[in-house]
Amino acid sequence: MFEWFYNNETLSWWLLSISVVSFFFTLVAVPIILMRIPHDYFSYPSRHRIPWRNRNRFWRLPLLLAKNLSGVIFIILGTIMLVLPGQGLLTILIGLVLLDFPGKYRVERWVVNQKAVLRSINWIRLKAGKGELTVFKENKPDAGI
Repeated sequence: MFEWFYNNETLSWWLLSISVVSFFFTLVAVPIILMRIPHDYFSYPSRHRIPWRNRNRFWRLPLLLAKNLSGVIFIILGTIMLVLPGQGLLTILIGLVLLDFPGKYRVERWVVNQKAVLRSINWIRLKAGKGELTVFKENKPDAGI
């Protein structure tokens, strides 16, 4: 394994540099984004309409493209941070929030409903003086009834 690093020294340094930069970037960006999520964003059974959807149609497409590109970058960085230092799951969650795809809200709610993720998000929000996220829990029928 170490032989691969010696044979690909330039690539290894690039990977290390990207890891360090993305680690510090997410240390700053993830808490800022988590603080900006409204406390009741995940408390609805279906996604609520975006208030700016019909405003300024000229800027909507470039902003939508930039938002989705940012989401893809966060997901890639989060996936890398699952094995390298960083906040991998929270970064992937931020990427999911930024992306637009069918069924996105259901996937977001499922991820946020994971105890470790919700605990981490609420810990960051409480440190920043924001309220805890309230999460919609689906009532699943009992199998024994």
